[in-house]
Amino acid sequence: MAILRKIKEKLEEMAQKKKSKITKETQKAKGKEIAREEKRQALGVQETVVEKTKFYTPEATRRVSRMMPQDLPAGYGQDKIVLQARDPWWIHAYWEVTTGAFDRLREQLGNAFFSAKRVLRVYDVSHTIFNGTNAHRFFDIEVTPSANNWYINTGGPGRSWCVDFGLLLSDNRFIVIVRSNTVTTPLEGPSWITDEEWMVPEEMFARLYGMGFGLGRSSPVGKAWQERIKGELFSGILASPGITSLASPVKKIPRERKFWLVVNTELIVYGATEPDAKVTVQGRPIKLRPDGTFSLRFALPDGKQVIPVQATSSDEVETRTITPIVTKETK
Repeated sequence: MAILRKIKEKLEEMAQKKKSKITKETQKAKGKEIAREEKRQALGVQETVVEKTKFYTPEATRRVSRMMPQDLPAGYGQDKIVLQARDPWWIHAYWEVTTGAFDRLREQLGNAFFSAKRVLRVYDVSHTIFNGTNAHRFFDIEVTPSANNWYINTGGPGRSWCVDFGLLLSDNRFIVIVRSNTVTTPLEGPSWITDEEWMVPEEMFARLYGMGFGLGRSSPVGKAWQERIKGELFSGILASPGITSLASPVKKIPRERKFWLVVNTELIVYGATEPDAKVTVQGRPIKLRPDGTFSLRFALPDGKQVIPVQATSSDEVETRTITPIVTKETK
């Protein structure tokens, strides 16, 4: 019996060892399978990322998002008004006034603040350096408390404008909060200025004239060419159908040598005033353009020239005089 018991114990021990070995091999196999699956999944994720990078770059997308915000801020915390010209008749203003600025005005004005109107004061500052008091004219536009921009019909093209945003009190006092830049609206048609004179140098004129008659770019220029043209004009060659005869030799006629020089000078006087004002230059009345501007040309001989310019308001209450004094000396 003792022998049988020992044999039985030995067999049980051997079976236990075999079972333990099988369990370890199974766990090892399962571990390898799990590792292979995890590696396969990781590779799948990497392949997906690589596939997506064909269409966009994540880093570039993040950089663009930082540089270009989706929404503009409602304000920048600055008291400011900006003016811009839209066309010959319209200008556009946009502004920002901080809560702190309104709080200070409320403390300074007291109850008058609550009855005040929010106003855009539009100044015509054409041909002036605006200092707040020397505008040609102005008009007011009442705006709503919630408004922060406005289109303004100026009623006059080719003028310069400046705009104040402020409070108009019940006693007609105007409190400026912010003042804009100055803009000039364009003209609605061609310029009326005709004083400019454009000239073509004689050398260029001769070349163009010669090319017009087929003489090429190397056609002669200068006084000889001018004398030839004059002679042929008087001889009637240019008026004849055989225009190619210009290229034929022309008999030279001895002429007396002459050399001369003439120099003339002119003076341009220009300015501006109210369109309905009366203006005289050297005591003679002149006609103003529709916007109140004017320009005159004077011969300028040697000596001293005194040119008083006087403007009188339409109601004849104010008169202003400016006198240019010009001296010319020719040597």
